Amino acid sequence: MPAFKIPISVLVILYSSDAEVLLLERADHPGFWQSVTGSLDDEKEPLVAAACREVFEETGLAIAPDAMEDWGFSQNYEIFAHWRHRYAPGVTENTEHVFSSQVSRQSAVRLSAREHLRWKWLALEDAAEACFSWTNAKAIHELGRRQFAR
Repeated sequence: MPAFKIPISVLVILYSSDAEVLLLERADHPGFWQSVTGSLDDEKEPLVAAACREVFEETGLAIAPDAMEDWGFSQNYEIFAHWRHRYAPGVTENTEHVFSSQVSRQSAVRLSAREHLRWKWLALEDAAEACFSWTNAKAIHELGRRQFAR
């Protein structure tokens, strides 16, 4: 693993067939809710592999690469100041690649206590509103258009 985090990450929205999204509360920032996220372990790691790895590390759910939907979409954002120390000096932006996967609400979520305190399922709009990250909220809104537009 590199000394500093790589400023390339994945955002994985896990959703149910009844349009609910699984959110996780950050251990290092109680009250900050998000979807599964994480940086590449190395610059050669395929994005879909990182997405599957992060889901397993953070929730204990094993998602096969062919069950992971790669949106072919990324967003750039400014790294929050309180997390910049994790990145090489001068790195202020991250590129986040968006994925999603449908899972059962009955799936046995097993949190990484080092990373998250609690989990919950929320309806799309409530999930988007609960996220501290604008990119996460934007992706949840887009999930609604992609998967549940009538």
